Amino acid sequence: MLPYTNVFIKLLKGPVEYFEKSAWEQLLQHQAELTQFLQQLGLILVLEKEDGYAYLEQMRIDEEDNTAGWVRRTSINYEESVLLVLLRDMMAEFEVGEVTSRELVKKRREIKEYVELFFRENASRVKFIRDLDRLIDKVEELGFLDKMEDHEIPDEQKFRIRKIIKARVDNEALEYFKQQLTEHAANRIQHG
Repeated sequence: MLPYTNVFIKLLKGPVEYFEKSAWEQLLQHQAELTQFLQQLGLILVLEKEDGYAYLEQMRIDEEDNTAGWVRRTSINYEESVLLVLLRDMMAEFEVGEVTSRELVKKRREIKEYVELFFRENASRVKFIRDLDRLIDKVEELGFLDKMEDHEIPDEQKFRIRKIIKARVDNEALEYFKQQLTEHAANRIQHG
């Protein structure tokens, strides 16, 4: 076996983060060999040391943007995209503030309070809140939120917002979506 086989397999399954000590150290130690090996397979290692995550991208093999198909692509709907942008906005605010922790952790209640202005409320407040809960669960399933220890009160459940979200929503996309969302929210408030 190659010395980086384990981290290669983990990368095929999803991002590797700094707190996965063994895999992270293996990744850093064998970065050059792993990068060369991945290129032969049509893969690119994206390593963000400062933020503490790494993931794989697929090389384009022709003009039509076809790839070898190693990495699973997941499509996300409009509501999931909006939530990702808002979570990314929370991370941006966290990173420019007085950071006492490397990780951003928010309660489910705090996430819902932050995002509910940007979603259309149903006739039923209960259904609206249930829809927001389902959306948060879906984004967790997609790998952008990491549920911390279980809590008996669902709204007190804590989530770590994973830094990999920065790879999905870069600063340019964040600024564009923030402008669009702000205009949308202002229109909703103005028109009742």
